[in-house]
Amino acid sequence: MQETFDVAHLDILDVRVVVVFVALRPITELYGTLQRSAQQAGLAGNVVAVWPDEFGRTRFLAPPEQHAFFQAVSYHQLRAQINTTLVCPC
Repeated sequence: MQETFDVAHLDILDVRVVVVFVALRPITELYGTLQRSAQQAGLAGNVVAVWPDEFGRTRFLAPPEQHAFFQAVSYHQLRAQINTTLVCPC
C-alpha cells in the first residue's frame, strides 16, 4: 500500500531539510521508510517528520542539531511552506 505525504523541502541556513507531515501515530518505524522514499524521490536533506499533538503543538522526529529550529517554529508556519509531496510504500 502506498501513502502520499505533504512535504516542505526547505533550505534553512544552508542546510537542506525535507519536512514530512505525518498523522499522529507511532512514527519510529515509518521514519526509516520516509528517509528511503525521500532519497529515491531525489529530495536532498535531513528528513524530519512533523505532526500536531492533541493541543496543536508541533511534534517532530529530527536530527538533534535541528531540534532548536523545530521547537521554535509552529506547525502552521511549516504547513505554509508545503511545496511538494512524497509517495511512500507504507
